[in-house]
Amino acid sequence: MDLLELSCQIEKPDTCCSLQAFADARAVADKLGIKHFVVDCKQEFTQRIINPFVDEYLKGYTPNPCVACNSMIKFGLLLDKARQLGARYLATGHYARIEQRDARFVIRKGIDQTKDQSYFLCRLTQEQLSSTIMPLGNYQKTDVRKIATRLDLKTADKPESQEICFIPQNNYQEFIRQRASNRLIPGNIMDKEGNIIGKHQGIAFYTIGQRRGLRIAANKPIYVMHIDPNKNTIIVGDKADLYCRRLTAKEMNWVAIPELTEKIEIMARIRYLHKETKAVVSPLKDGQVSVEFYEPQQAITPGQSVVFYRDDIVVGGGIITHTPSKCNNRL
Repeated sequence: MDLLELSCQIEKPDTCCSLQAFADARAVADKLGIKHFVVDCKQEFTQRIINPFVDEYLKGYTPNPCVACNSMIKFGLLLDKARQLGARYLATGHYARIEQRDARFVIRKGIDQTKDQSYFLCRLTQEQLSSTIMPLGNYQKTDVRKIATRLDLKTADKPESQEICFIPQNNYQEFIRQRASNRLIPGNIMDKEGNIIGKHQGIAFYTIGQRRGLRIAANKPIYVMHIDPNKNTIIVGDKADLYCRRLTAKEMNWVAIPELTEKIEIMARIRYLHKETKAVVSPLKDGQVSVEFYEPQQAITPGQSVVFYRDDIVVGGGIITHTPSKCNNRL
């Protein structure tokens, strides 16, 4: 079977898709005797990932672009390009596993639980999964580095990056300011009783649970508990105000099941660095779901993905749209 390697060129030259990254990929491909191609994804990446990313922040949401990139770019555009070049499968370096069970393909957590990336794959379709291989999911990251060292690959000791690939120095505020300065409207920061206690420079610079950068003198820690885009207002409160038990999610993608027809008990994760916890998921109209947790969860954030698990299998996932807070009734 012939092998080939694809690199995806996006926008910023100083990120993981830099010229150095291309050089590293090409060096590995040459070492292994694999053809290497660079796919220009700049226009599609800007339209499908960067622009929606900025738009969502301007609406008061906190999006997860990696989830969107996987479904639309890596396993969308890049998979299509691989097929055009004659490839039957796309193999990636994600730490997760794909298996076929009965009539469906399922996503399982990677063996290395500290590197598991199944959360970011929750929007992959059955068609995409049927053409994808994730060999690293069966290894510990330390073992992968040992294999790379044994093969004398120059990337064996390459540092890991925890940042979003298109945000230089991980500076969200500057990135949004450069792209949407004319859409950033200053407004009020209010406490949960409705008192104006400060000013903000645009709701895009804030997220649920944020404590730093509020520039408010207070005799106790205060946190962003609600963002109201309609009133261009930030509501702050105590840490206890960040906890709630319910959320609503949209744009559901079911992986392990065809669809949700009745409420089920499941384990749910509300962000990548969150330990999944027991919840009941119920179907709503228009394909949305409501989620009720057995225990209150901290800083459930609209725009983030909620992903459902049964054991180590991804059942499905969607985008958080709403969660009740102690100040919402007044708003």
